[in-house]
Amino acid sequence: MDEIILIDKPKDMSSFGVVARVRRILTERNGAKVKVGHTGTLDPFATGLLILLAGKATKRSNDFLKLDKVYEATMVLGKTSTTGDTEGEISNFDGNVPTEDEVEFALEAFVGESEQKVPAFSAVKINGGRAYDLARKGQEVETPTRTIAIYNIELLEYKYPEIKYRAHVSSGTYIRTLSEDIGKALGTRAYTSELRRLKIGDYKIEDATTLEDFMN
Repeated sequence: MDEIILIDKPKDMSSFGVVARVRRILTERNGAKVKVGHTGTLDPFATGLLILLAGKATKRSNDFLKLDKVYEATMVLGKTSTTGDTEGEISNFDGNVPTEDEVEFALEAFVGESEQKVPAFSAVKINGGRAYDLARKGQEVETPTRTIAIYNIELLEYKYPEIKYRAHVSSGTYIRTLSEDIGKALGTRAYTSELRRLKIGDYKIEDATTLEDFMN
């Protein structure tokens, strides 16, 4: 039971929900309680690679925290979301309708190191509590700014109002915030409608098991 488990997280399930199900299955198979932890969460609306650690492997969690990641994201221009994704309140925003050349230029401009503000709807701790708990209560949340790195960003498809891109980023990068920042750079606003994590360090989604298959 001391192992690294790669799971392809389904949509509309929390990472903690995945951990709970995997823990239950491993405990049933082992005949005794098995400790299971994650090495970094995905938002409920997102899908893709989760690395879970079971048994004594949970002691290795620090080995995974700083690994870079690869995501595919779809962002919607001309709209905003209170959470930066599909879970928030969506509003229209009248702004620029960029050309494909403008989109490619804007994406390229984000390659390199930059400062990114952590979103209010995030798990970062503020005064001992989670930022998203305070934000959901309508409280004003002052989140920190972090230095992040975008190693590569590639336009996969553009058909207004949707931009689909792939990004190779450093640990700690919020794709929801990246999409919002890209929207502002294009003279409009945006939110992330789809997000899938493809890679964490050298671990790939192709080597992951669906949660359904793992439970059967």
